[in-house]
Amino acid sequence: MGDVKEDRDEEFGRFMAARWPRLLRTAFLLSGERHAAEDLAQSTLERVYTAWRRISTADDPDAYVRRVMINLHARRHRRRLKEFLAPKDDLGLVREEADRGDRITQAVDRDVLLRALAQLPARQRQAVVLRYWEDLTETQTAQAMGCSVGTVKSNTAKGIAKLRVAPVLADTVTRREQA
Repeated sequence: MGDVKEDRDEEFGRFMAARWPRLLRTAFLLSGERHAAEDLAQSTLERVYTAWRRISTADDPDAYVRRVMINLHARRHRRRLKEFLAPKDDLGLVREEADRGDRITQAVDRDVLLRALAQLPARQRQAVVLRYWEDLTETQTAQAMGCSVGTVKSNTAKGIAKLRVAPVLADTVTRREQA
């Protein structure tokens, strides 16, 4: 019996290590703050660990983990009843792709985009983050958010429309076009 628990713990440890950077990035994009992102990612993995035996045999454990994260974030957001705060910094996040080009310009562009995302309502922000940062399909996003595909389409379209007219992003696009 002890060997089974050790095997399960080892399997969960491998799963956690492989997913941690992506979970942390998603949590950061949802919460807008590094420490809140770390708390959200850790809380998510705590919940997942308690049900790991069932989750590990599921068709898509990642979808389950995303769903847990979205639910935890939504509960925290409802409890606080306040808007997302603009991200303070994102130190310690692991990027999936190597940086290319001018690092200062990339940092400024990233900061501008994160501030614009922080202005979106919670559901629109979740839809945009899951669809475009996590590259999920509409169906996967709907499952993660616990809503219909139509709601995902609507929230994504509204979020993207708000981002397109966000003054802070318009300044960045204008600056890029002039360069």
